[in-house]
This record gives sequence, C-alpha cells and structure tokens, in this order.
Amino acid sequence: MAAENKKKEKTATCYQDCCAEVFNFYLGHSGEHEAILQCVHSVLPEEFKRIGAGKSSLDVLGVGSGGGQVDVQMLTLFQSTFPGVQITSDVVEGSIKLSNNFKALVGKTANLKNVPFQWHIMPSEDYVKQVKATEHVKKFDFIHMIQMIYYVDDLASTIEFYHGLLKENGRLMIIVETANGGWDTLWKTHSKDLCTHTITEYRSSAEIKACLDKMGLKYDEHPVPNTFDITNCFNPKDKFGCDLIDYLTAKEDFYASVTSEVKEAILDLLKNKCSSQKDGKIMFDSTLSCILVHA
Repeated sequence: MAAENKKKEKTATCYQDCCAEVFNFYLGHSGEHEAILQCVHSVLPEEFKRIGAGKSSLDVLGVGSGGGQVDVQMLTLFQSTFPGVQITSDVVEGSIKLSNNFKALVGKTANLKNVPFQWHIMPSEDYVKQVKATEHVKKFDFIHMIQMIYYVDDLASTIEFYHGLLKENGRLMIIVETANGGWDTLWKTHSKDLCTHTITEYRSSAEIKACLDKMGLKYDEHPVPNTFDITNCFNPKDKFGCDLIDYLTAKEDFYASVTSEVKEAILDLLKNKCSSQKDGKIMFDSTLSCILVHA
C-alpha cells in the first residue's frame, strides 16, 4: 500500500482537487498566462504558417492543458491562419476540475463549436501507456506542453514519446521556467527542502535543452519575460503574502512548516537572488522559456 501511495504522489499533478484553486490564485497574481499569451501571439503565427502549409487538416495535442485558456487562444490562432481547414484538438489533463473548466470555456467560445475535442482526463504517463497499447496511433501537427514537464517521471522518454507523435513539419512546444531565473534558483538551491512531494526533481530550460541536445533534436528557444510582486510574502501576518509563498515553495503554511534556519535562508534567497527591487517592491523573476522542437 505504501508503494501504491508513493506512485499516486508521483503521478499526480500540482493541479489536483483543491490545489487547482491555489493554481488559479497564482495565475491571477503572477501574470503568467498573459506573458505566455504574448509569446503565443508573437512567435506562433509564423510557426503555424510553416506547420500547416499545404495541409488539408490540422491535429493539435495539449498535454497538461489545465483550464484551457491558452489552448483556446492557440486554436483560434490556427483557425485564423488557416480558415476553412478542419482542426481537431486532443487534451491530456490529470485534473477533472480543470478539465471541466476547459470544457465550459470551449462551450462559451463560438468559433470552437466546429472543432472536435477528444478528452483524456489522466496523467501524461497513463496517456503514454494508452497510446502505446493502441494499434493505430494518432499523429499531430502541433503538440504543446506548458508548465507540465516538472511532473513527469522520465524526462527523456517523455520527450521522445511526444516527439514521436509529430507529423511531418510538426512542432513540439515546451514552455518551462528559464534556467537561472527565480524559480530555478529557488528550487535548485533548496531542492532538499522543496523537492519532497509532487516535484521530486526540479527542471528548467537547462535540463530540457540538455536532453534535446543529447537526443540530437533541432529546436528554437524564445524568452518569455515575466515578473510579479512578492513583497507581501515577507510579512507572516499577511494572508495574501502567506498564500503566495506557500505556492512558491509548495509548502502548506510555509511559515509554520519549515525550521527557522530554512525559512531565513529561503526568504533571503527570494529577496536577493530571485528578485529585483522596483519602486520599493520586490519583483520575483518568473521568466519562462518557450522551446519549439522540430519534427
């Protein structure tokens, strides 16, 4: 039973059950989705033109799509780039709650009514097993993995699997925290204290690119700049700040759950190594990397 519970912990995403609300709280404050959408609209139009050139249909796969806000924007962009071309969307997402949010969003988006959706409400590992057991495997023109690569067991095999699902001229888009950014600095410096539950091995763009280089895959990288205010995190009596630092460290009740030594070290690192000072505010560096892997 202990081994089974450990496996459940490893395959769960950080967005399960009540954690989905914590994730949405973070998105509401961090501006992360807005930064990603800005990248989508600046980088993907030309990529989509190359991907879809001469094709009569386009198949898209989202892995770890969450509530679907970014997916809807990308599908809409595909439609505007190739009006009249049939587009299908497959979605892999482990959270039932976020999948339901995604479905509700699709229902409210008029232009997606003619897009067939196939929902795979399961962790990535289970989807991999399902596909490998299928005789006729569906291939895709565009696969995206946004902020989910931290939660897979085996990085190399996961990239190899999804890259193998690409059609000719397809692209695999991986968006992940950038190397030496705030998240990377925090989680690698304090991996012993933080990598203890859902994330057992922190990965940034450095690990992704090293893996791609080792596999001999061609890719392009685009920075996705973003910062957000964590000033309130340094006040243990501020509920908003406490909720935010709980998310940053993946610790329930950070101020009460770590030793004073660890707490002091993490707070010092957050202020002086992970952030910059602007107008009296402490701005956390949450820059991302958008990595586009060629078929």
